[in-house]
Amino acid sequence: MKILIINTVDIIGGAARAAYRLHKSLLDEGINSLMLVQNKKSDDYTVISLANNKFQKAVNLLRPFIDQIPVKFYKNKTPTLFSPSWIGFNNIIDKINEINPDIVHLHWICGGMLKIEDLKKIKKPIVWTLHDNWAFTGGCHIKWDCDKYKDICGACPVLSSNKEYDLSRRVWKRKNKTFKKLNNIMIVCPSRWLTNLSKESSLLEVKKHINIPNPIDTNIFKPFDKDRAKGLWNLTTYKRLILFGAMGATSDINKGSNILMEALNLLKIDNVEFVVFGSSEPKNPPNFKFKTHYVGHLNDDISLVTLYNAVDVMVVPSIQENLSNTIMESLACGTPVVVFHIGGNADMIEHKINGYLAKPYESKDLAEGIEWVLNLPMQDYDKLCENARRKVVEEFDSKIVAKKYIDLYKEILK
Repeated sequence: MKILIINTVDIIGGAARAAYRLHKSLLDEGINSLMLVQNKKSDDYTVISLANNKFQKAVNLLRPFIDQIPVKFYKNKTPTLFSPSWIGFNNIIDKINEINPDIVHLHWICGGMLKIEDLKKIKKPIVWTLHDNWAFTGGCHIKWDCDKYKDICGACPVLSSNKEYDLSRRVWKRKNKTFKKLNNIMIVCPSRWLTNLSKESSLLEVKKHINIPNPIDTNIFKPFDKDRAKGLWNLTTYKRLILFGAMGATSDINKGSNILMEALNLLKIDNVEFVVFGSSEPKNPPNFKFKTHYVGHLNDDISLVTLYNAVDVMVVPSIQENLSNTIMESLACGTPVVVFHIGGNADMIEHKINGYLAKPYESKDLAEGIEWVLNLPMQDYDKLCENARRKVVEEFDSKIVAKKYIDLYKEILK
């Protein structure tokens, strides 16, 4: 069985890390897996780049900016990513045919990597793992409160457009025309929440769906001595530590740093410090009330493992989440997580068993969740940490998830 996993990048970003982890998990299970990317950041020989020379690499770096040209006409557009996916003129279909896999497994394919119409040129069975809302919308990656994906997009809130026949309507029509010709495709959603959204969308409602989570190697992400971990990061050993992190942790509106700041200001405990990863300290840092350590961008698993183990609680106040890597990683390391009860968070967090599910977007309840974790008696806190680890080992370990995908591949190839 030969599987080709396709993602815009191999190891940078949440979707990329999830796709790459699946790729490595399949290899560990003896599956002939290759990964095809537009921009290769690793030196892994099992990852193939679409660029064969310096000129192609330069063009591929420009493709995300070229893809955004139609969006630039919307002067009042919100910061939410919107992908028209209109650029052709690359060699991706030729590469797929050259590799000749049994199954083409798509993940995050935007950033100018794939033109929507190119999907119908793929002759092999397609498995498409969704990592956000883009596949079933008129171009936005986060739909927020908009339900136009259930009908036909237009007057797009992300574009701040008041015209029904705008870019989102045109992208929706292009997708609709292409998807109708994709008969041999299986939609995979890592969370139950995203599965339900995709099933009720006008673009993908007739396609087959299955819920399979993202994988994680629990032999890498595991508990580590807390005092040693704190020492590695030069963090204090006599204060409780609260962790927050993501790509663009303090700049991405979806990551909820403003709500978290409100919650921290409401905390009635003082013996704490705050740790932020995924963001360097800005020139004018937010006032998080407590002493804050900015540790910057972390791209290797060992750094992440030691940081998760150094802290006492992880907070993920995102406005929308599919199946967060950071939540899963923290739990696997035995560090409980406080989140909002939204998206796919409840797939991983069991309220007051391995973490805390706060009322959506209520900073007061988020603060109460942090206090609840930090104020637990040590015996109860240790049990919370054990439950956090157990949940991931039993449901999200890479061997378990890889087997689910292998079973799916076999069923498709029948």
